Amino acid sequence: MRSRYSAFVLGNLDYLRDSWHASTRPAVIDPLPAGLRWLGLEVRRHATQDAASATVEFVARSKLDGRTSRLHEISRFVREDGRWYYLDGEIR
Repeated sequence: MRSRYSAFVLGNLDYLRDSWHASTRPAVIDPLPAGLRWLGLEVRRHATQDAASATVEFVARSKLDGRTSRLHEISRFVREDGRWYYLDGEIR
């Protein structure tokens, strides 16, 4: 989760695409809006369901055009060939 947040901060869309599971990965990842600033990430909890699946609850804060916002999500990850991939998330 932290590596994906860092990719958002840096605008590294290639990493976001590569760390997204092939079954749910969008065909195109739109560039982030110009002027978007990420303000912080709080990982609230994480849980491993088994060796190949886990969830992470987080809140990410950002600012755009003078307005702050929060993204509160419970993300699901799957592990394949020793690597974790973002599967999907439920916005809270």
